[in-house]
Parts: sequence; structure tokens; C-alpha cells
Amino acid sequence: MKNRGRTEMLAAMLEVAKVTKTKIMYIAFLSNVQLKEYLPILIENNLIEYLDGDNKFKTTEKGLNYLNIHNESKKLLPQTTTIKN
Repeated sequence: MKNRGRTEMLAAMLEVAKVTKTKIMYIAFLSNVQLKEYLPILIENNLIEYLDGDNKFKTTEKGLNYLNIHNESKKLLPQTTTIKN
């Protein structure tokens, strides 16, 4: 998988709903280190929530809104190309 920026990783994590940490890691193609770095950001910003009784995470309404905006902005920007000096 190509190198991804912070917003790409956060969006990949939000696309997963009602799953465990391990599933988020595998489905979003994240290392354990990346998961530990980005999951608290999503929780602190109320984009994802922990379902205590299920021991799983779920994307919040705010997270779904962020994901929609992220996906729409990707449509507006052309694919990046190599910059020549």
C-alpha cells in the first residue's frame, strides 16, 4: 500500500464500524503503532466511540460526517503526480 497521510489513515479507521481494535488495524491496513497513535485522536474528537459492553468501536455521526467531507474533498483534488524540479 502507498504511503498515506494522517487524514487517509483516520478516514480508513472511520470506515470501519462496530469492530475490535484488531479488526480496525487489519481492515485499515495499520500497524499496531499507527493504531495506538491515531485511535486516541479519533476518540478525543468524538469521531469514534468505544462500546464498552461489546468491547468494540463504532464510528459516530460526527465521524460519518467527517468521512463524507473527506471523500468529497478527494473528488475535488486530482491525483497527485511526481513534481519535477
